Amino acid sequence: MIGGAMFDVFAVPGQLTAVARRVVVSTWEAVEAVPKIAAALDDVRSTLKHSERLATFAAGELPEIVYQLEEIKARLEKLETRTEAS
Repeated sequence: MIGGAMFDVFAVPGQLTAVARRVVVSTWEAVEAVPKIAAALDDVRSTLKHSERLATFAAGELPEIVYQLEEIKARLEKLETRTEAS
């Protein structure tokens, strides 16, 4: 039992070293990923700004499109009335 306990005591520093090494590697990988994440966020922001401009344009043009469609509908109704009368 004493030999087993001594083995565990000697294994702890190696396990701590392995854990510390994994922590350092993971931290370094996270630090290296920051520029990629920042670039992706810039792309997302740019896409959102473009979508916002497109939505603003569509909102501004929508009333004009509705007006033109109503005009087309009125002309078609007049044509329909003429053809039914003939």
